[in-house]
Amino acid sequence: MKRIAVSGAGGRMGRLVAETVASADDLLLGHLYDPNHAGAEVVGGVVSAEPDLVADADVVVEFTTPSVAMANLELWRDMGVHAVVGTSGFSDERLDEVRDMWAGSVSNCLIVPNFAIGAVLMMRFAELAAPHFPAAEIIELHHDNKADAPSGTALATARKIAAAQPQQRRAVRSEELVKGATGAAVDGVLVHSVRLPGIVANQEVIFGTTGQSLTIRHDTTDRSAFAPGILLAIRSVKELDQRVTVGLESLLGL
Repeated sequence: MKRIAVSGAGGRMGRLVAETVASADDLLLGHLYDPNHAGAEVVGGVVSAEPDLVADADVVVEFTTPSVAMANLELWRDMGVHAVVGTSGFSDERLDEVRDMWAGSVSNCLIVPNFAIGAVLMMRFAELAAPHFPAAEIIELHHDNKADAPSGTALATARKIAAAQPQQRRAVRSEELVKGATGAAVDGVLVHSVRLPGIVANQEVIFGTTGQSLTIRHDTTDRSAFAPGILLAIRSVKELDQRVTVGLESLLGL
């Protein structure tokens, strides 16, 4: 039976991971690590500030913040523990850092921008639509406690669209009377981030061309939507054929 550690166990998503693992018959919940919530009780276990105990795990799920995730990943690599990363904020540069870091490792690292199966399908549908439309924009909406913008899902979607349609074409690019009004460009694809209370995680991709537009949207109404993807990632990370993999697509056959 695989032993699963959780890094960031005291946060909302860390607690969800712990609950999801504890409810799975084929997984054993191991060390709960989170210096910011040391002493808190999660699923009957006590959260610790001691990272060395993660070494006993087969897989560690990393759900912290962008500011500490890279240092944690270096620790898990040195321990030879497989890592599933749900922390957001992985730019192209940061992904390259992880690939360099993990080169020669005995374990695998799976970085997942979004664990919701519907969100993965939304990204794939956007990738399929992109070659047929000259321009696209992304609107991503999250709760107002989210630490970063754009979301990892939006960054991943923009990269996929840009790869499929490298030249984003519009008749005119509006002059911004207020800086940021037209969004941030990610590989040429404009991304708009909304942060409001009462929202979990939503994203829509709008494609435009002469005489028509196409909108692809995914809504997450409860964090329980992430549980199936979390379990899939944990159960599959050891079998991946690359040291660093991004997204659940290959695990879903997409």
